[in-house]
Amino acid sequence: MSMTYSPRGEQSARLFDQGYNCAQSVVVAWADVIGLPVETAARLSSGLGGGVSRLREVCGAVSGMAMVLGMVKGYSDPADYDGKVALYTLVQKLAEQFRQETGAVRCHALLGLPDGPSAPAPEQRTHDYYASRPCARFVAVASALLERELKEQGLLTE
Repeated sequence: MSMTYSPRGEQSARLFDQGYNCAQSVVVAWADVIGLPVETAARLSSGLGGGVSRLREVCGAVSGMAMVLGMVKGYSDPADYDGKVALYTLVQKLAEQFRQETGAVRCHALLGLPDGPSAPAPEQRTHDYYASRPCARFVAVASALLERELKEQGLLTE
């Protein structure tokens, strides 16, 4: 499956290139839809970059996608079993689509790194860093998947 990036996908890629981490790049691109100020969206998702603070677990783009889905289709009542099942089903569906498009959902696998955490200090965002990182593509894929799904469900009209 080769994906054409959407306007939100392109926005997510630009945000990554501006220095936002993968989760922030997705969540901030959707801040208007999920009803959060950009600063709040950025702060809320800031610990999820690098597969949760460079632990190299679930890709920040996937985590950001789950956060957006939670805001749009999530539940707030802990007794809402059906709501929980519906959200988890949707997140798993889009995570699988992300896996099909990119090859994995875990950060270390996407970046070809060994399993396990990296040092907490991220690399400096230089031209060489951006040239060597496929993350702009990953955030674009995540936002494009969100855009397609939300349009199909009639939850996004733009």
